[in-house]
Amino acid sequence: MSRIVHCQYLKKEADGLEFQLYPGELGKRIFDNISKEAWALWQKKQIMLINEKKLNMMNVEHRQFLEGAMQDFLFEGKDVEVEGYVPVKPQ
Repeated sequence: MSRIVHCQYLKKEADGLEFQLYPGELGKRIFDNISKEAWALWQKKQIMLINEKKLNMMNVEHRQFLEGAMQDFLFEGKDVEVEGYVPVKPQ
């Protein structure tokens, strides 16, 4: 049976994550307040950030940057911006 959470990102009731995917207090906050759908959206943005900014996950500063972007995206409603990236518009 799925957990239902009030997703802070989507602003609606939705299926919650199956288990805590991120460590610590932030991970608990994500588990309690972010849906599977919102987490999947973040994962796509995270991959884009890692690739476009050439982030190294062994670098503490890069991990801190990514964590800040994750909090901004999931809880503050700020979109991920990558310099020079222009999304393709459907015709």
